[in-house]
Amino acid sequence: MRILDFLDKESIELNITAKTKKEVIEELVELLAKKNVILDKKATLDSLYEREELGSTGVGQGIAIPHSKTKGVKDLVAAFGVSKDGVDFDALDGEPVNIFFLLLAPEGAAGLMLKALARVSNFLKNKYYRRKILEAKDKAAVVMTIEEEEKTKQ
Repeated sequence: MRILDFLDKESIELNITAKTKKEVIEELVELLAKKNVILDKKATLDSLYEREELGSTGVGQGIAIPHSKTKGVKDLVAAFGVSKDGVDFDALDGEPVNIFFLLLAPEGAAGLMLKALARVSNFLKNKYYRRKILEAKDKAAVVMTIEEEEKTKQ
């Protein structure tokens, strides 16, 4: 599974302006809404908020992977964001989050969601790629970093 199969360059934001967990989720969903890949924005947001109530998707090391299966999408889609200041996302380590990778899958696609989560988690666990993402000056640099990592997986 390739990250760039479900993450479009236009769904990347390197200057997240949100200051709260809820605002981050809304800002990332809006990126996808602008691309017309969200069928039902309210259902999508509700499913993400419900998932966060089960436990924070702030996994530590400055990373959060908000995700949900929802009737609000028909395909696996993703949005990616970086907050220079960091956001309190109730991360497991208590640290602010700078890197956000939002994943949405159709309701019946549990297996697909698990594969995507594992793939994104594996990518973001690598300190070298996290640093490159945080230093990226533009969307193209993020895409190049993901492409670089994906070549090592082939």
